[in-house]
Amino acid sequence: QVQLVESGGGLVQPGGSLRLSCAASRSISTIYAMGWYRQAPGKQRELVATITGGRSTNYSDSVKGRFTISRDNAKNTVYLQMNSLKPEDTAVYGCWATTAGYQYWGQGTQVTVSS
Repeated sequence: QVQLVESGGGLVQPGGSLRLSCAASRSISTIYAMGWYRQAPGKQRELVATITGGRSTNYSDSVKGRFTISRDNAKNTVYLQMNSLKPEDTAVYGCWATTAGYQYWGQGTQVTVSS
């Protein structure tokens, strides 16, 4: 079992930056892949970024070039650096992980991009 706890959400102006953190309850070294999803009202859940144990990354087209996912195994934490934020990025952002045939989803943290 893996528990995922996100932090770092909040209100930011367009063009600004925000850094989200996802702390796992155990070592992430055995987790096959982790990532970040977002869910906005009326929209389908979108997996915006993923990272494997080998640090291979993938991004959705909507955030590519603006968001960066990284991980720190020593801290059991995955990060999402969000730059050049747009109002359309407003959503609940949550952490995701898959390992040993299971998938885990965090509860999410609100990110609001507004003037």
